[in-house]
Amino acid sequence: MTRLYRIEHGGTSLYAAEREGRWRLVDGDIFDKFRDGPEIAQDSLRLLAPVTPSKVVCVGLNYKDHAAEQNKPLPEEPLIFIKPSTAVIGPGAAIEVPEWAGRVDHEAELGLVIKKTASKIKASQAAEYILGLTCVNDVTARVLQNKDGQYTRSKGFDTFCPVGPCIAVGLDGRDLQVRGYVNGGLRQDSRTRELIFTIPEMVEFITSVMTLLPGDIISTGTPSGIGPIKPGDSVTIHVEGVGALTNPVVARA
Repeated sequence: MTRLYRIEHGGTSLYAAEREGRWRLVDGDIFDKFRDGPEIAQDSLRLLAPVTPSKVVCVGLNYKDHAAEQNKPLPEEPLIFIKPSTAVIGPGAAIEVPEWAGRVDHEAELGLVIKKTASKIKASQAAEYILGLTCVNDVTARVLQNKDGQYTRSKGFDTFCPVGPCIAVGLDGRDLQVRGYVNGGLRQDSRTRELIFTIPEMVEFITSVMTLLPGDIISTGTPSGIGPIKPGDSVTIHVEGVGALTNPVVARA
């Protein structure tokens, strides 16, 4: 398995490939053909969001326990919504909470990074269009979500979509542990085998509606255990095989 990290190196953003603890710069296009370049030291590398998507397509209520937690019926088909590209931040960047918005929650999720332009893709073809897997925190202003009756404002604030720390290429997403921590305390803990709609089913459904572009992300839903975060907290999303995505929480100016 290869983990692809987008890093700040020499004043610009580049990709590095990590295998068994050894890091090498990437020569080529991660969405097409690439090879290993020179080896680099991991120390003092600044990690960026692993992609700059045109959109993040999220699937709501995709774990039975989370639907029950929200007192909502199980969806008959995937419930999708979009987080804007401007919500995306990388590892270590601050989640900026607008205190006037009321309760804001963390949501630990597995993300799928799209490899190539995808439109009207059958479930049997889905794997061909997925570059790899990542961690996503679908930060949500819960009071506004309930007030608005839809998700655009509550999930669309700048910084409300931490992604990272890498793209895990060659990792099977069918049965991975997904965990969410706040200040080191475990709040969410489930496995992707508990998803209502499988990864291929999500790809087929979403691409029947809209075209996905290279670097776009499908965020596959969150398990039960969502809870509030506040300025001063530290939130970590951990997906087995991908790694840990940690972000501090601050008050929005």
